[in-house]
Amino acid sequence: MPFLLRLLCLLPLLGTAAFIAPEAAKPKAVTVYLVRHAEKGPLADPQKPAEQPLSAAGALRAQALRDVLRKEPIVAIYSTDTKRTRDTAAPLAEARKISPESYVADPPGLAALATRIRQVTPAGKAALVVGHSNTVLETIEALGAPRPIKAIGDDEFSYLFVVTLPASGGPATATVRRYGAGK
Repeated sequence: MPFLLRLLCLLPLLGTAAFIAPEAAKPKAVTVYLVRHAEKGPLADPQKPAEQPLSAAGALRAQALRDVLRKEPIVAIYSTDTKRTRDTAAPLAEARKISPESYVADPPGLAALATRIRQVTPAGKAALVVGHSNTVLETIEALGAPRPIKAIGDDEFSYLFVVTLPASGGPATATVRRYGAGK
């Protein structure tokens, strides 16, 4: 009798484990967050456009990006090799103790970046890509998702794109939200 009683007590737990196990075994997607660099400050040397810093508003936006993504499972940060993209990524990189990796924002470079993200980002984790108004949407396409908007204007800095790369190998999807103050 004691054995039967113990078995009856375990049945609800076994049923719960059987119910939870398929969900836990379900493969998780990779998420890629993409932003354009934050607002630019004045260009000190016209011969060095890659060294253009962020403005005060841009520095605040970079902090807002950190705050918005602070709890996301970001394991990698990618930035073009310009001061404004590196500075946009810096607050989150410092908070997460991640060293951003540089990438080249031309078509072959974007294809290589998309391949790298797919190969090295673990399921259920995320990456951040910081680019430019003329490369972010192209990066979304390189990841296999359609553009969620047609273009990014020169004065628009608040787009936060979210690309989901399904573990099943299905088509990638992209959505857009806003972050920080202003446009």
